[in-house]
Amino acid sequence: MKKTILFVFSLALSLTAMAQEALFNSSNVKSPIINDDGTVTFNLYAPKAVKVTVEGDFLPKVIVDTPFGPQESQGKAELKEGANGVWSYTTDKLQPELYSYAFTVDGLRMNDPANVYMNRDITTYTSIFIITEKEGDKGNLYSVNEVPHGNLSKVWYNSPQLQMKRRMTVYTPAGYEDSKEKYPVMYLLHGAGGDENAWSELGRAAQIMDNLIAQGKAKPMIIVMTNGNPNCQAAPGEWSKGMYVPSFMGHTGKAVNSMEGSFMDVVKYVDSHYRTIKKRAGRAVCGLSMGGGHTFAISRLYPETFDYYGLFSAGLHLNGTIDPKAPFYEQLKTTTEAQNQLEKLFKSNPKLYWIAIGKTDFLYKSNEDLRKYLTEKNYKYEYVETDGGHIWRNWRIYLTDFAQKLFK
Repeated sequence: MKKTILFVFSLALSLTAMAQEALFNSSNVKSPIINDDGTVTFNLYAPKAVKVTVEGDFLPKVIVDTPFGPQESQGKAELKEGANGVWSYTTDKLQPELYSYAFTVDGLRMNDPANVYMNRDITTYTSIFIITEKEGDKGNLYSVNEVPHGNLSKVWYNSPQLQMKRRMTVYTPAGYEDSKEKYPVMYLLHGAGGDENAWSELGRAAQIMDNLIAQGKAKPMIIVMTNGNPNCQAAPGEWSKGMYVPSFMGHTGKAVNSMEGSFMDVVKYVDSHYRTIKKRAGRAVCGLSMGGGHTFAISRLYPETFDYYGLFSAGLHLNGTIDPKAPFYEQLKTTTEAQNQLEKLFKSNPKLYWIAIGKTDFLYKSNEDLRKYLTEKNYKYEYVETDGGHIWRNWRIYLTDFAQKLFK
């Protein structure tokens, strides 16, 4: 009996030692390392690997085919094996920005085990890091700095139009809880596959607003980040549907109404539960991709409810379905209802109608068609064009720029 106990104890001790050795070898590797010259070194402990690559948005883009046409995708680079089974790769100098990446080891995709920081985009997790050189650059703006911080709340509200309780994320600026002041509101909408967590996590909305407000570049405001999937109550795994697999369009069944058709449920709740400026001059709505399409629809459905509209890489449509092969200009020219709605909107003189998109975005043509129509009608709008495609790197820029134009 004593021999058996001794054997089991010895085996357990041996296994523990092996586990600790593996843990030590892995955890002793530092990655990513941001070097003094602005380059970044990635290290991965994989002693039995044959091939290791890193895929990231800091590498030259590649073009891939999608149902919506060619799109940019992240580039790849090979790591080289060094001593003790550690594979490494060092980038060129990187500009201030938030970057994402993942490793592929012998065909298996994995996040960086030495980096605890990551984001989820639909069903994909990626490791992230931030490069910053000085106060005010993009990396600094996306970082948590020693400034007054606003609060993020996960808020449940009732939506009669969707016949369910739903959840949204609400940012209140620093000082909100201790003041009696009334604040303007920006409604910030996510894209397809996203949810009410997207802008606060992938978009760094709280960090951007904290820093802009602290620098005096943006007015203190409430930010309401809705869940734009009208058949979902909340983010995947955070409501009664359970731990279903997220999808590009957030499908979990048929919705009883559209997001834009139910949007006033959100506005009414916010105005009744927060100290808001309850008039047009105190409201803005903006969104990326699908959320940009929702913003376009909201601008037509409620032409005198908001004074500021922001379309970020907008997924434009008039019939509920985006058809990249159908010229959007022709859809506008042949849809009387949309023409009348836009005429009413622009006759009401909104303070800002802002359109932004990347040069290589697969939705570029439809946004160009919208601008063509607005220009022909002499409807006033502002336009910003950036490098790159349908990516968070652009949408964080658009939020930064748009927020600084509001409620002046």
